[in-house]
Amino acid sequence: MVKKELIPMHKLISLSEAKKTLSLNEKVGQFFMPAAFINDTEAEIQNLEKIIGENGIGSICFFHSRASAATNYEGKKEVVYNAKSLERLKQLIDRYQRASKIPLLIAIDAEWGLAMRIEETPQYPYALTLGAINNNPELIKQVGLNIGLDCKKAGIHWNLCPAVDINNNAENPVIGYRSFGDNPKEVYKNAMAFIQGMDKSGTLNSIKHFPGHGDTAVDSHLGLPRIDKSKAMLLQNELYPFKNLIENGVDSVMVGHLAVPALSMSETQSATLSKALITGFLRNELGHKGVVITDALNMHSVSKLYADEGQLEWEAFDAGNDVLCFAEHTLAGIQKIIEKAPSERIENSFERIWKLKEKAFATQVKEIIPVDYKFLLGELAIATLTVVKGNESQLPEFYEVGFEAVQIGTTKQNHFAEALFGHTSNKEKVVIGIFPPQMKPQHNFGLTENDITKINELIENKEAAVYLFGNPYALLLINWQKAAMVV
Repeated sequence: MVKKELIPMHKLISLSEAKKTLSLNEKVGQFFMPAAFINDTEAEIQNLEKIIGENGIGSICFFHSRASAATNYEGKKEVVYNAKSLERLKQLIDRYQRASKIPLLIAIDAEWGLAMRIEETPQYPYALTLGAINNNPELIKQVGLNIGLDCKKAGIHWNLCPAVDINNNAENPVIGYRSFGDNPKEVYKNAMAFIQGMDKSGTLNSIKHFPGHGDTAVDSHLGLPRIDKSKAMLLQNELYPFKNLIENGVDSVMVGHLAVPALSMSETQSATLSKALITGFLRNELGHKGVVITDALNMHSVSKLYADEGQLEWEAFDAGNDVLCFAEHTLAGIQKIIEKAPSERIENSFERIWKLKEKAFATQVKEIIPVDYKFLLGELAIATLTVVKGNESQLPEFYEVGFEAVQIGTTKQNHFAEALFGHTSNKEKVVIGIFPPQMKPQHNFGLTENDITKINELIENKEAAVYLFGNPYALLLINWQKAAMVV
């Protein structure tokens, strides 16, 4: 006997028809975005299938594993490498879609490509690197298009980016390299180009982390950052890209976990839980009509606030959020919202989410061939090269008379080392390649005290050309002003 394949209901009926069949419980279920993990066990996968199938879940957000950065705050769990993550992702998307009565929106954080979560997939430059491109929005648009096409090919509809935070705090432990830079107008222009590229691919966007997470020194995964600035200052800086992008139209806005008293009217309340900030300011004052989504609700800055299961989900919804990302208490949260929320409020959020879902599934994008990945990376490498001090004409002189080449921060062979080693006829000149092991500022970007001392001694005692391959804020660790050339 041939086993008949079970065909999900949403494969048989249209979204408009499915909409008519939803119960109140299933409508509220559309507000929930549980986390899905590519490297979960079979038991964990079946549990999520059950939650999706029984509660009308609207969307899921994929992470690499339960040991990945979004959930493993203290870094105590080992993140296991899985070369087949992409294949596994596609299999799980199919399973979860089959478990759902209506199509799920599949989301992921792919700020610099699927490689942010998935091994063996294209990785594009970080936003901070893209911010170094001068007057070439088409190149940034191409990056957005390529990333969007990668998402679509994998079965992902919603890329929860770009981050449009202003990078105005060198000690920021969680934004930094994820920002397009420290100039509000440039951040807006670059983010707009990136969004236009993703939109061309048919991939949904979400600007984050409203109202701006750049000028903070606390990681909101661990604690609640606070920004003590006036509303006028915020509008000139942090809010500038958000305001202008909203005026141009965005699919969604993600609210960050940070206290902003000038907007929330509270000294300690997270933006994600502030009705004054979301409903009053973001919706009524800035005029955002689309979906509002929380940052992950499992983050320690908010996850420990309420002992009663479902209360956090209710507070976030009551504040004005439509989608509850990484909600950990789905069943209890659904019941809290049904018990407490006015029917009009439920309908308003449901309609916004449904409209987004219709856009995702109705978008017919003609076949687009992405720019070759390696070719695009080459173009980006040239366009993002930034001379901080000196000029490129100085380097030929180094070649003519010879120099010593030094590589710091890595022992791996790379194109820089291959091109420069062997020019040791002149010990008075030195070309220093700095490869900070990490992009985040903690622990000096991974550079040791010996590394920093050696760099400074070379700069002090020789004519030095310094090449930094990493976060530009690492220059603050060395006496780069004394170098002959800094790139």
